[in-house]
Amino acid sequence: MQPQGMQQQGMPMNSDKDWMTTLLLAFFLGGLGVDHFYTGKTMTGILKLITLGGCTIWALVDIIMIITESYKDGNGLVIKKQ
Repeated sequence: MQPQGMQQQGMPMNSDKDWMTTLLLAFFLGGLGVDHFYTGKTMTGILKLITLGGCTIWALVDIIMIITESYKDGNGLVIKKQ
């Protein structure tokens, strides 16, 4: 049995977080940091909540990163379309 989150050759897999859910949370609730809480990034979620998404700039950057599939979860695994 292989460890969770790792492929057979030791290469990291994609995140188990759903891409569409992450995108929708970032789009509708990104200013409150809900997308970061969902992906396991609690500390940046709190910062995003306090700053209202970095005055929306941070929220927009997150949406772009999710769409281009370069957004990573709290474990450093990329969230990709399944």
